[in-house]
Amino acid sequence: MLRRRSALWTKTVLTAALVLTLTAPAVQAAAVPAASAPPAATAAAVKPLTTENAAAFLKQFFSSDEVKAQLAGAVVVVVKDGKTVIEEGFGFADKAAKSKVDPDQTVFRLASVSKTFTAAAAMQLVEQGKLDLKADFQTYTGPMSFDNPFGVPVTVENLLTHTTGFRIQDPQPEDINDNFTAKVSIEDYVVKHMPPVVREPGTSYMYDNFASLLLGLVVEKASGMAFEDYMAKNVFAPLNMNSSGYLLEGKLKDKLATAYDATGKALDLYTVTPTVMPHGGMLSTAGDVGKFMTAFLNGGTLGNNRILAASSVDAMKEYRSSIHPLLPNTTYGFEAPIQLPGAGSSSKIITKAGDLIGFSSYMFLIPEQNTGVFIGYNQQSALRELFYPAFIQTFFPQYAAPAKLDSFKPLSAAALDGFAGYYMDLRLKSLVSTVAVQDGALTISDALLGSRKLRQVDDNLFVDELTKKFTGFELNADGQSTYLKEPYLNPYSYEQKGPDGVGYADVPASHPYATPVMMLQSLGYLPNDATLSFEPDAGITRAEYVRLMLESSGVKESKTAKLAFADLQGHPAAGYVQMAVELGMVLGTADGKFQPDRVITRQEAAVMVWRLLTAQYPDKLFQKVKLAGNTDKWAVPAVKMSVALGLYGPDFKPDAKGAVDYKSREALSKKENAAILYALFTNPLNQIVAGLTEKPAEAGK
Repeated sequence: MLRRRSALWTKTVLTAALVLTLTAPAVQAAAVPAASAPPAATAAAVKPLTTENAAAFLKQFFSSDEVKAQLAGAVVVVVKDGKTVIEEGFGFADKAAKSKVDPDQTVFRLASVSKTFTAAAAMQLVEQGKLDLKADFQTYTGPMSFDNPFGVPVTVENLLTHTTGFRIQDPQPEDINDNFTAKVSIEDYVVKHMPPVVREPGTSYMYDNFASLLLGLVVEKASGMAFEDYMAKNVFAPLNMNSSGYLLEGKLKDKLATAYDATGKALDLYTVTPTVMPHGGMLSTAGDVGKFMTAFLNGGTLGNNRILAASSVDAMKEYRSSIHPLLPNTTYGFEAPIQLPGAGSSSKIITKAGDLIGFSSYMFLIPEQNTGVFIGYNQQSALRELFYPAFIQTFFPQYAAPAKLDSFKPLSAAALDGFAGYYMDLRLKSLVSTVAVQDGALTISDALLGSRKLRQVDDNLFVDELTKKFTGFELNADGQSTYLKEPYLNPYSYEQKGPDGVGYADVPASHPYATPVMMLQSLGYLPNDATLSFEPDAGITRAEYVRLMLESSGVKESKTAKLAFADLQGHPAAGYVQMAVELGMVLGTADGKFQPDRVITRQEAAVMVWRLLTAQYPDKLFQKVKLAGNTDKWAVPAVKMSVALGLYGPDFKPDAKGAVDYKSREALSKKENAAILYALFTNPLNQIVAGLTEKPAEAGK
């Protein structure tokens, strides 16, 4: 389940092309103002978790204007002490038909909540002696073809804890489709898409859809049964989960809620590839999920049926890694809860979130309170980010209380230098954080939230003074930071620190464009070798411009065999240009060709970015931007947007009248391309746009 919010400049790209990050967890950036009080979250509202109080809470929550604005339909089930406290539906399963959500009948796509069930199946096989968590996963799948240069195997445990070291391999655009007759097996899909290992297994956390898919294959091989059959026999049947499965057919298809996008528009029914998705394809009702939660909290039993040994349940509750105790990562099958300001992510709570197109879900369990909660809904929204803190603060405020930290010795400015650098998110390449030391204190900056201070509260833990949430750093033996976890923007992976950029023979540290060039070296987009020449004033070709733009956003090459332009045949960047065509970034030239090796003009480059961002930032926002020099009429809106968003280097400055000569018809140089990419990685675009839309009287406040 991953949804949406990487750096703002790639939002449109990711929406169009990585609509498939569907089974990875959602990035929470800007979902809810960090310090805002969620509905019903007041100290006076703290009450025992009874049916009456739960009903009152849900009524208040779902009647709030903030929630109603994000709601098509939703379902909530709460269990405690072996009983269902409440099970209730809200809104519509299908708005057009006016059919209401029924917690026992309406089927939802659970998305990544499926992973918890896959983990439970794996633990069953461990109990039976058919699976060893410490074994190389290939012990069960047989040899697989993939690169692993570290000499350390990827174990079954690594699959469970998202510590494989695999390169990010999320579902592909074509994996969401309307071909309901095609059948693709888990094994065939895995063999075709197997990623390389790019970090030593066990050393870093990155939410890993492919790992859970592989775990499903391990379950198949170790059990000798098709995954969906194993789950039906060994998990669903013992718990009487009669409305759960992985195949979109029969009553599961008939009772599936209609999916809606963020605007409330109904989405067409779709299927997924592989046909059975252990990492995100489970279909179920709230009533069925409630049965699973009850069994889990009861040591693995429901009535006379046991699905897990108590020892397996205990193992699944335990967090296996963390940068700091207040920032845990994963257990076997669960992940850390949404971080609450001042409290962090409580290790006493285990959760699982899920997002698939038009569906979201959140399951959270508090074992020491013998309580479990599930919310599912059928419209893309931030509903769970509102629901979770409201529920916790109402019924279990002790988990939202400010964290108590031991005393620590504040680091000197010199020691803080070990944290400074550029950090790239392991899942979302376009999410880059710049950490620096300013006036003896640490700062962090990114394209979503801009720059803010980090206040040290523990040896490797800091409070973000904007979000009021914790940011943690992993340090090596020399006190140098290697990773950070910034849970407001993306709690589902670490950000890896890049090496210092060393510049080039013709771009020394004193060069005006050294900062953007060295950043791209640090992030791995340019060779980090000071003996090479960069040729900063040379022009960049159209194909190379497109390749760097998409590669730095994490968008992969198109696999389409038929290319849009004949002159792309055999070109090394053909796949990227074709993907740009599919995204609407590229339309071609007047002669019907792409001309990949022609140097791109500055206005052509601006238009390509504009096509990606125009849905997010309409032209009217930039009408008052003043341009000097000559820009062709067809490029004026794009150039105005680029000027407004600061997508240019230090050579370009406003004149006395505030107008900028973008030198639109000139060639785009390599140094200027580096500056554009740097700006897209670092400029807080939404804040810039917000400033453009402020009324004059407000702007001066």
